[in-house]
Amino acid sequence: MPPVRASEVMIGKTTPYIIVGAIQVAIVLLAARFVFEIPFAGSNVALALGVSAFILANLMLGYLISTVAKTQMQAMQMTFFVFLPSILLSGFMFPFQAMPFWARSIGECLPITHFLRIVREVMLKGAGTADITADLLPLLAILLVLALAALRRFRSTLD
Repeated sequence: MPPVRASEVMIGKTTPYIIVGAIQVAIVLLAARFVFEIPFAGSNVALALGVSAFILANLMLGYLISTVAKTQMQAMQMTFFVFLPSILLSGFMFPFQAMPFWARSIGECLPITHFLRIVREVMLKGAGTADITADLLPLLAILLVLALAALRRFRSTLD
C-alpha cells in the first residue's frame, strides 16, 4: 500500500469540520429566516459558493496556525491574534468605508470581510453568482494562498 500524501491527510482532517461548518451555517440561516424574519432575496448557489469558500479559507487558516504553533497555548494565542482584527477590521463592527485606509487595506486581506459582503449582497439585495464575483474571487485567492501555505508547512512537519 503506497504512503498517504500530505494533501490527503489534510483533506481527511478537515472534512469533518467542513460538515460541521455547513450544519452551523444552515442553523444560522434558518434562524435568520424564520426566527428573525430576515428576507432571503438572492441565489442559493451564490450563497453556497460564498459559504463554502469562507469555511475552507478559515479551515486552512486554522490548519496553518496548527502547523506553526508548537503548543496548544501558542495556537490559542495566534488564533486570538487573528480573530480580534478580523472582527474589528471586516466591517462587522464598524462601517468598512468609515475606517482609515490602512485598516481597510488589512481588512481586504481577511476572509470574513469578503464573506460579509457576499452574505449582505445575496440575502438582502438579491444578488446572484455574477454579482458576488468581486468578493468571491479575492476570497478564493485568500483560500488558495492559505491552503498552499498550510500544505507546505504541513509537509515540512512530516519530514
